[in-house]
Amino acid sequence: MEKVNAVGRRKAAIARVIMGEGSGVITINKRPLDVYFPSSILQFIVKQPLNKLEAAGKYDIKVNLVGGGYKGQAEALRLAIARALVKVNPEDKPALRSEGFMTRDPRVVERK
Repeated sequence: MEKVNAVGRRKAAIARVIMGEGSGVITINKRPLDVYFPSSILQFIVKQPLNKLEAAGKYDIKVNLVGGGYKGQAEALRLAIARALVKVNPEDKPALRSEGFMTRDPRVVERK
């Protein structure tokens, strides 16, 4: 399998994902997932699409994550991972859509 690119956005956060075959390592801005997101809740949010498809140990994921707060970044990354998984296997889309992982949350902060 060649590498797959995907982008996820949420509020002001942008996550760019490069996913390839591997052992399940998630690297965010050259740091491991558990260092970048110390909160277990945010780690859970990031891994939701992988856990839904039982693909947690199949792919290595490199992430470039900019902007926003940590919650917005985690949700942007969840969307990017879900989009990358659909590029790998389009039959997974209905399962991810039913959980709401394929929907871009359009809510952003209003101007003053």
